Amino acid sequence: MNILQECQGASRIAITGHVRPDGDCVGSCLALWQYLQKKLPQALVQVYLEQPAEIYARVKGYDRIDSRCGDTDPYDVFFVLDSVPERMMESARKLYGQARKTVNIDHHISNQGAGDVFWIVPEASSTAELIYQGIDKEALDQDLAMALYIGIIHDTGVFQYSNTSPKTMEIGADLIRYGFDFPKLILETFYQRTYVQSQVLGRVLLESIRFMEGSCIVSCLDRKIMDFYEVEHADLDGIVNHLRNIEGIHCAIFMYQTDVLEYKVSLRSDEWVDVSRVAAFFGGGGHKRAAGCTMRGTFHDCVNNLSLHIKQQMESGSAARTGSDSESNSRRE
Repeated sequence: MNILQECQGASRIAITGHVRPDGDCVGSCLALWQYLQKKLPQALVQVYLEQPAEIYARVKGYDRIDSRCGDTDPYDVFFVLDSVPERMMESARKLYGQARKTVNIDHHISNQGAGDVFWIVPEASSTAELIYQGIDKEALDQDLAMALYIGIIHDTGVFQYSNTSPKTMEIGADLIRYGFDFPKLILETFYQRTYVQSQVLGRVLLESIRFMEGSCIVSCLDRKIMDFYEVEHADLDGIVNHLRNIEGIHCAIFMYQTDVLEYKVSLRSDEWVDVSRVAAFFGGGGHKRAAGCTMRGTFHDCVNNLSLHIKQQMESGSAARTGSDSESNSRRE
């Protein structure tokens, strides 16, 4: 896809991603914003996202994000990145529906494509990788390269997940040539945690439960515990990966309460379980090794329902297929 060509003649352009934006969502949205600002200086370009975590504040354009969607005038082009339209902010959906042209760019295997134009590549490591491929490389500078790099490292676990391809590594090598402090960027946005976040992680690990003969693990935070630690969903990024990294675990489940009898569920797995299928059954989506959904019911109801689908896959061996795995171990689905 030639992104600039899709914007030909446009004077008003909007960009959005999914709710609870993660590193790839933030990085790709702000990278596209920077690119279009540079190439189309006469056009209005606006990013609509739920307020991202402060760890992304150093990315150029972070302070220009609109989390309220107060505009009412139609846009010529409306980009939905790293998501299906159903997962973007509710307040942005009306603007999306009014747009003269809609473009969907994503790498999630569960996305079948939406909008007037769509570019879905499950083999890509991240949406940021696709944005890199769709822009004129002469437009790259330090700020744009850093935004793309953040997107890639968050969806590849700093190049350690199986969705990392030789092309991904080549793109990463090209981006760090622009001179930003990439070791510091990795530390501050991917690994570093506050003291409270570390306390919550410790509690999640301490109260985790193994089941299905020890091959699966689950842990949950209810609203009362979250209020006690004064944490929100942004503070829970990456916790499910710690559960998945425990020896002998084929599938990890992390849940936190979002409302009465409602939970946000994150799933991680190895080659034994295609969690995108599990999540899709409950109205969610993602990748083979990393997916998520929202479920309603008690904690035990949710776990029992998830277990049924996980067990079916493990017994049938349907999820043990090899091949390209567009895994996204991002901090939020």
